[in-house]
Amino acid sequence: MKKYIYILTAIISLYSCESELELDAPSELTTGGFWDTEEGARTAHTGLFASLRGEAADLWLLGEIRSDVWGGRTYESPSNLALIESSFTQATAPFGGWAGFYTQIHRVNDFLANVPNVEFINESDKDHLLGQAYGLRAFYYYTLLKTWGDVPIILEPLSTVDPNGLSRERSTQSEVMDQIKSDIEASLNAFGSDTTFWEDNRNFWSKAATLALKGDVYIWSGNLMGGGSADFTTAKNALEQIGSIGIGLAPSIDELWGVANEGNNEFIFALQYQRDEASNIYNSFTGRTTEINPQFNADGESMSDFIIAGANRYGPSEKTILLLDDNADDRKNATFIQLYTDDNGGAGYPMYNEPTYFGSILNKFLGRVDATERIFENDVPLYRYADVLLLLAEAKNYLGEDPSGEINQIRQRAYGEDYDPGIHAYVNGTQVANTNAILTERYREFVAEGKRWWDLRRAGDNFVIDNISFLNPGDEYKLLLPISDDMIGRNPLLDQTPGWE
Repeated sequence: MKKYIYILTAIISLYSCESELELDAPSELTTGGFWDTEEGARTAHTGLFASLRGEAADLWLLGEIRSDVWGGRTYESPSNLALIESSFTQATAPFGGWAGFYTQIHRVNDFLANVPNVEFINESDKDHLLGQAYGLRAFYYYTLLKTWGDVPIILEPLSTVDPNGLSRERSTQSEVMDQIKSDIEASLNAFGSDTTFWEDNRNFWSKAATLALKGDVYIWSGNLMGGGSADFTTAKNALEQIGSIGIGLAPSIDELWGVANEGNNEFIFALQYQRDEASNIYNSFTGRTTEINPQFNADGESMSDFIIAGANRYGPSEKTILLLDDNADDRKNATFIQLYTDDNGGAGYPMYNEPTYFGSILNKFLGRVDATERIFENDVPLYRYADVLLLLAEAKNYLGEDPSGEINQIRQRAYGEDYDPGIHAYVNGTQVANTNAILTERYREFVAEGKRWWDLRRAGDNFVIDNISFLNPGDEYKLLLPISDDMIGRNPLLDQTPGWE
C-alpha cells in the first residue's frame, strides 16, 4: 500500500503545479503499474476525495459569499469584499484557472478510463467506485456551469503534452448540462440497486448523493434552461427516492450539529475533517481571544473563558441576524453566538440590540475543545436531507403542487416543542409566494453551508436582483463570472463571458 501512496502523492503534486487546460498528460504519469491492481484503484479513489476536500474553500465562496448572508460587522479586517459586493471587473476576475476544477476533473477522467480495466475481487465494489466517480464529475461540471455558464468539456485523460492540443473552446450551457445529466445516469447505472455507503461512511459519494444532485440539477435546468415540467417531474421522482434508503431528518437541531453528531442519518455526503489530517475553513468565522474574551453573549454571560485562536473575517449581515432573531427557533443559537459589549445588567440581550452588538461567532461548525485548544474537525455536508426536502418543495411548487408539507417538516424540527401550527406552519400560496417561503426557509437552514447564492440563482435572476443589495436591474450579466485575461492568454480559444467583454 505504501508504494501506491507514494505514487499518488507524486501525481497530486504534479497536478497541482499545472495550468488549467494546459496540463502535462497525467495518464502518461500513471501507466507504470499504478492501474494494474485493485489496491492502486482504491488508493486513487481515496485521492479523489482528498482533492475534493482541497476545494472546500472555493466551493463555499462560489455558493454563498455573493449572497445576502454576509457582509456584516467583523472585528478584524474582512475578507473577500469584492466578491461580497460584486465589485470585481474582468481585469480582477476571481477564481482564475476555473478555480482548479479541471484538475479535479482530470483526476476523475483518469480514474474512469482506467478502473474498468482493473480486475476486482468483488466486481460490485468496482461498480460502486465508478458510480462515485461519475457522480463527482457531474458535481464538478454542475459547479462550473452555475459559475461560468459555457465551459470546456473534457472527458478523457490528456494524452498529449502539445499545448495546441490542450486548448479547448467553451461548450454551450446546454451541451454542458447534457453532459452533467449523462454522468448522473452513468452514476445511477453503475450503482444499480446498491444504496449502501462506501465503507459505511458518508464522506464518500453514494447513490443517495447522485439522486440529490439529480434533483438539484433538474430543477436548475427546468427553471433556467427551458426544461419545464418534464425536468421538474424528473427532479421530484429522484428526490422522493432518497427518504426510503435510510436517510431522514435528525430529530432535533441539537442532534444535527457538533463533532459527536456528524455520523447522523441526515448527512448524505459530507467533507471529512479530522485532527492532524485537515481542518475546515470555519476558524475564519470566529476571532481571537483578545477581541472575544472581554465581551458577553446574548444571555449576558462573560466570554472570558472562551477558547479560540481564530480570525473574524466574515460577519453575518443585519438581514441574516434579524431573520434568525426568533428565540423559539433552535437554529438561532445553533447558528451564531452573538457578542455584546455589556451584559445589560445581567439580563443579556434576548433580541438583537444593534447599539451594543459587537459581532458574531459562527456556532454551527465550531469544532471541539481539547484542553486549551479548539480543533476545527466538524464534517461539512454538501448534501443533507433538509436540503432534499426543500428541493422537493421547489419541484412540487413548479409543478403546481402544494410544497407546504416539506416546508413544515423543516419548521417543525426547528421549533421543536415550541412548534405551534397556528403560528409556525406554512400554508400553500401562489407560486411566487411559495418560492419566497422556500427561499426564506433555506436561508435560515443553510447559513454557512455554501447554499444561498445557488438557491437565489436557481429561483431566477429576478430573485437574485431583488435580494442582493449590491446588484441592480441591468446587472444580470454579473451572475456569471468573467474569466481572467491570463486564462484567455493561455488558451486563445476561450471567449469572454457575455457582458464582460
